[in-house]
Amino acid sequence: MVVRIRLGKSPRRGARSSKKSRLAQGIAALMTPAALAASILGFWRIGADFHWMSSFAIPSGLLSHWQVWLGGAAALQFCAYALNRYGKTGRTVS
Repeated sequence: MVVRIRLGKSPRRGARSSKKSRLAQGIAALMTPAALAASILGFWRIGADFHWMSSFAIPSGLLSHWQVWLGGAAALQFCAYALNRYGKTGRTVS
């Protein structure tokens, strides 16, 4: 017995779509180190609060809170994930 599986043709990706996916992957590649840097600053702030490390570089204001840094790191990493997914599939992320 011979079983043949026929798959439908995949949609062609044009030059414009290819440029967008490469741009999305390039931006996502830059967002991951930025998320890492933001998380390091967040953990530095936590360590400074417990007096485990030296004083934090930003003593007052919005950016002096660890919640802002860790929340920003999570948001950056999520955006990097979404852009990577968009760049690999060539479709919008839903």
